[in-house]
Amino acid sequence: MFDFINDWYRRYFTHPQAAVLVILLAAAFVVFYFMGGMLTPLLAAVVIAYMLEGPIVKLTARQVPRLTAVSLVFLLFILVMGFIVIGLLPILSGQASQFVQEFPGMLSRGQELLLHLPEQYPDIISAELVNEIGLALRRGASDFGQGVVSVSVASIPAIITVLIYLILVPLMIFFLLKDKDLVLGWLSRFLPSDRTLVGHLWLEMDAQFGNYIRGKVYEIAIVGVTSYIVFSLFGLNYASLLSITVGLSVLIPYIGAAVVTLPVALVAYFQWGFDPVFIWLVVAYFILQFLDGNVLVPILFSDVVNLHPVAIIVAILVFGGLWGFWGVFFAIPLATLVKALINVWPTSEEQLPEAGA
Repeated sequence: MFDFINDWYRRYFTHPQAAVLVILLAAAFVVFYFMGGMLTPLLAAVVIAYMLEGPIVKLTARQVPRLTAVSLVFLLFILVMGFIVIGLLPILSGQASQFVQEFPGMLSRGQELLLHLPEQYPDIISAELVNEIGLALRRGASDFGQGVVSVSVASIPAIITVLIYLILVPLMIFFLLKDKDLVLGWLSRFLPSDRTLVGHLWLEMDAQFGNYIRGKVYEIAIVGVTSYIVFSLFGLNYASLLSITVGLSVLIPYIGAAVVTLPVALVAYFQWGFDPVFIWLVVAYFILQFLDGNVLVPILFSDVVNLHPVAIIVAILVFGGLWGFWGVFFAIPLATLVKALINVWPTSEEQLPEAGA
């Protein structure tokens, strides 16, 4: 057993660049795991700057000076964020408050529906099962109410934090874009002079991360806007709130679409019952989900390495458990990074790939 471990170690970890890569990965993991909360504004700024780099590169390719391109793209970004904060958030806040007020009534109607199920389906559903479900619903409502109270109590420091982020994050985004070469040059000082493997991985993952981030932003916008149009045409309550929820659900492949279906169906049922309008809304919603998964995603992510659904779900569970929202957001590119590491990891019997090959 000892010989097997020794041979395995000598094969995969004795190459100098493999050792350097292990140190870099371990250092990155420690920093993000223990300091992720403190570095959240910086991480958000890096992600947004990475997303905005694409339009800047296209403008500079047309002989536009980089500072001018950065200023134009950054100004457009600020205008979009201003519209979201000033125009969209008050609507979402109002609908969320209305939903919280009407939630107890929805729960009562749901309990009334459950009480009639044993009479309609006595061979399938028993009164004891209905009582257990009702007790679980009441406990859930109690927890929901306590959560709303705790959120309202903690809202003041949260608002202060958001205001600070609204100032710090845009500033960091601008300087990350403006001084990109300076920042990358400073970071490269901490890397060894012989970084063929690191360079190869960066060239391979740069396109993956960029395509994924921009594709996810486009997918969220397209799915959210389309959902709002569909819900508004049917006259569904909380159309803005539900459409934003449906748009954000694409961050979590497979799981997000399944989870967000429940609130959409419940709101529609409590509004119309088993009316034909309810059925047509559900049909339209599932058509939207089908088009997203089978048409939009292949178009937006055609350049992203395909991963097996099981690998994606495992990546969501692992990275989401480690880093929360950002772990879920980057689950697929991080899984792709792991796959790339496995494919190019140097061994004592292999020659390293040349950077840019």
